[in-house]
Amino acid sequence: MRDKWRERPWYPYAVAACIGVTLFVVLTHLSPILKAVNTFLGYFSALFLGAVLAYLMNPLAKLYDRTIWKWIRNRKVRWVFSVALALITVLMAVVLLLVTLIPQLISSISMLLDNMDGYLASLEELTEELGISEALNLDALFASSSDLLATAMSILKDNTTKIISVSTAAGRTLAETLIAVILSVYLLIAKSSIKTGIFRLLRAILPEKSYGKTTGFLKRCDDILSRYIVYTLLDALIVGVANLIFMTAFRMQYAPLVSLVVAVTNLIPSFGPVIGGVIGGFILLLVNPTHALIFIIFTVVLQFLDGYVIKPKLFGDSLGVSGVLILAAVIVFGNIFGIVGMLFAIPLAAILDFLYNDELLPMLERRQKAAKETGK
Repeated sequence: MRDKWRERPWYPYAVAACIGVTLFVVLTHLSPILKAVNTFLGYFSALFLGAVLAYLMNPLAKLYDRTIWKWIRNRKVRWVFSVALALITVLMAVVLLLVTLIPQLISSISMLLDNMDGYLASLEELTEELGISEALNLDALFASSSDLLATAMSILKDNTTKIISVSTAAGRTLAETLIAVILSVYLLIAKSSIKTGIFRLLRAILPEKSYGKTTGFLKRCDDILSRYIVYTLLDALIVGVANLIFMTAFRMQYAPLVSLVVAVTNLIPSFGPVIGGVIGGFILLLVNPTHALIFIIFTVVLQFLDGYVIKPKLFGDSLGVSGVLILAAVIVFGNIFGIVGMLFAIPLAAILDFLYNDELLPMLERRQKAAKETGK
């Protein structure tokens, strides 16, 4: 019956008209539709966050499963122990990071606020010596720290309701995060059964040939993303530690604060150290312009090494992608999707490289070979 309808001459026009009307309705009501979708997805935010956390902890749990607990013969028991140890490791790392950095960060920020008048005076003197004070129009910035504090207190007083609302939202987010952590543990423990269920569903709805290609593609993508997560965190750690060692060796102030900023911004491929360098350079400029200049030079060198030597070599060898393709992907996806595109440029480049070499090229070669055989 469906094939008979498709044979009617008016059928394609009716389908095109329906698609056009649907598209028009969606575009004219895009804002409420997106709001409704966000509201609906918000009900599952804890589950989504738990799935992300489980995926992030999965490589560590697999490492423990292959090494520390390999002597346990029962696979289920071994995996439970591996998940528990992975969670403990992550929590201990977070606690250690907070205990180590928070006191230093508080001390650095307090020192920055206490010496704000002197820092601003030094910056004003520097801009006057360079003859750029009028061009930059920094009069508002050069207000005294007491005026800044009074302004901040006035803002807090006038926005008490908003602050309470933000605090409530922060508490809700914290509770949701705790629930997500618990869900991530359950998801990791049940990983085997979840994967089995997904593969059974794919086998039920896909032809045998398509099922093999789909599962192979998903496994390859999972391998790429897992490697990317591990090496991205490793690269950020290397850059942050290198920055901390450098600043400590030159006895620069705010070394923990600036190094933390540099490590976090380094999660953005290639251009992350530049962002961290700008922030760190501005902070050091208020304290010691000479240190700021040395820090910026070091950041440029570190960014060059990380973007053109370390990261392409690290990710290229681990993901099987050339450094040139990685750099091109960072630029292209960054221009199209912004920071999110830059963050996911490397795994996207690896997936595209895999699709091109393992799927597209063999398909085109088979077609060309078939065409030649038919021509003969």
